[in-house]
Amino acid sequence: MVSINDVAKRAGVAKSTVSKVLNNYSLVSNETRLKVEKAVEELGYVPNSVAISLSKKEFNRVGLIVDIRHNSQFVDEISMQYLTGAFEKAKEYHLEVVTFFSSQFDEMNYKQVTAYLKSQRINCLIIYNLSIENKNLYKIIEKQEFFCVLVDSPIINDRTSSVSIDQFSAQYDVAKKTFDENEYIDKVLYIAGGAGGYITNQRLDAMKKLKDEYGFELIVKYGDFNEYKAREITLNHARKINAIVCASDLMAIGAVFALTELDIFRPVSGFDGIRLMGYTKIAMNTVKQNFNLKSKQAFDELKKLLDGEKGQHTEIPYEVCRIDYMDVIQK
Repeated sequence: MVSINDVAKRAGVAKSTVSKVLNNYSLVSNETRLKVEKAVEELGYVPNSVAISLSKKEFNRVGLIVDIRHNSQFVDEISMQYLTGAFEKAKEYHLEVVTFFSSQFDEMNYKQVTAYLKSQRINCLIIYNLSIENKNLYKIIEKQEFFCVLVDSPIINDRTSSVSIDQFSAQYDVAKKTFDENEYIDKVLYIAGGAGGYITNQRLDAMKKLKDEYGFELIVKYGDFNEYKAREITLNHARKINAIVCASDLMAIGAVFALTELDIFRPVSGFDGIRLMGYTKIAMNTVKQNFNLKSKQAFDELKKLLDGEKGQHTEIPYEVCRIDYMDVIQK
């Protein structure tokens, strides 16, 4: 078995330096780091803690990677529902979990991310809302060095499964309900999420289908799931349109408050079903997702991968509903 001493000898550095590189210490020159990474790759070195776990057949440690690139996601109820479901299911399956934020890997290259995760004895990943900006995670999925389950990103391979709702149908259903409840719709503002993302593209395709069916003019703007950006977009376009469809409830909240500032009414729909939406005191249609269930399903799919099954895509149900203030206040 290859040891850390073998890596140090191949790279021409001290054993302590190899350890620093594997644990992503900053006080290592880029030249030295590249030497160590090259030696690790050439020798196929696995950290001792990982090797020991493998020998005991206990090497099932799950890394939960949460995207907080959009600053609201860290504090809202969606992330808490995800994590609550994950911890409950991990306990049921006797799996140890470690939580990471995707931003932790922003300054690392693919090899550094892989080495860092392995140094933490991670062999399984559950990735929530994979950002198109994080190319390293895409490469990790492609290389299949970890068992992966992606929540809301429809990528599958032999060691990767995905879990989501039907994004196209959900966006279609909630927007159609909003249009059908209002008599005259000829110009629609669609505030999408992040440009180029899987979810964004699927939901945008649904809006394009509705455009063809209803014959309205569609104005598409990207709000990046940000309440403030949605407010600014609405302030700029509200007087030119007669309905607003938002790809998240947070953006719908921003749109509603912009309409209040302008003292005009436009029907607005959201997406997600968060309680905060009810506090606008303006009832809006939305897609209610069970994020806790989605996270639990991700662990069920991970268990199948660990049992030798190949990756697959699994859809969970959603509900189109209207969230009102009376639905969310505590009795």
